[in-house]
Amino acid sequence: MQLIMKSEFDNLSANNAYSFDSNSNGDKQVVKIYVEEELIAKKIKHKKSIRYFAVAHYKNFITFQAE
Repeated sequence: MQLIMKSEFDNLSANNAYSFDSNSNGDKQVVKIYVEEELIAKKIKHKKSIRYFAVAHYKNFITFQAE
């Protein structure tokens, strides 16, 4: 997994074809995005820190929208 930008994570999370999993434990919250059953991205929020991670080939899953 590698760090990614928030906008890239938002793009992945906007796709309704992907499934999501959310888990909270005290101050830590984790949101995971799956394609079929493969984990492709996750957001970790710990206290005031938010980090976004994705697999190396995550750009294959980003949807490009015409403006």
